[in-house]
Order: sequence, then structure tokens, then C-alpha cells
Amino acid sequence: MTLAFGQITFDCEDAAALAAFWSALIDQPVDDGASGFFATVGRAAPANPWPVLMFLKVDEKKERKNRVHLDLHAEDWTAQAERAVGLGATHVADFDEYGTRWATLLDPEGNEFDIGAG
Repeated sequence: MTLAFGQITFDCEDAAALAAFWSALIDQPVDDGASGFFATVGRAAPANPWPVLMFLKVDEKKERKNRVHLDLHAEDWTAQAERAVGLGATHVADFDEYGTRWATLLDPEGNEFDIGAG
């Protein structure tokens, strides 16, 4: 038996709103049928270079730092980090460690992600 990658799932307060943020950030459309309870980005496009992102409404609030987060890369990573802020992200800090430079950000619901030099 072999495992296959399914999707990356975000627990959230408003699935449609968080899907809209990530959709704009990665320039992939929100799939049809999005609601405040469930939404996906990338499920309808099998040739999509991105993994499917799934957003599910949960009652629990995020209370701690994510143990897993997305690392995105771009040649002009600082411009992409600024664009993310313009879309609703919060800039936490810039780092230059381990031979790599990146910005750590929070999406509108406080999930950490990084945009680094590609």
C-alpha cells in the first residue's frame, strides 16, 4: 500500500475568507462551493503545481505557534512578503540564518508561513 498526498488542511474561523486570502497569495482560484464552513483552493485544477489547500471551520481558537507551516519561495521574496501584507498578512520578522533569508508572516487567522529567497 502506498500513500499519496491529499491536501494541506487549515482549521479556521471562516473557511471562505481564509481561502480567499490564500487564493490571492498563491494566484490560484477558490474552488466552487466555498462557504464559511468549508473551502478549497486547487482541487478543481489537477495540473495545479500547488498542493490542494483545504479550509475547515472549527470552534477552537488558535492559541499557539504552528508546529508545521508553509515555506514559500520567490526570487523577489521581500516584494512578495510586502504583497502578502497588502492582502491581509501580518509581517512578524525577517531572518538571515543558515545561509537563507526569509520573512515570517501570519495569515489573517494567525497561521505562520514564511516567504524566502528562491
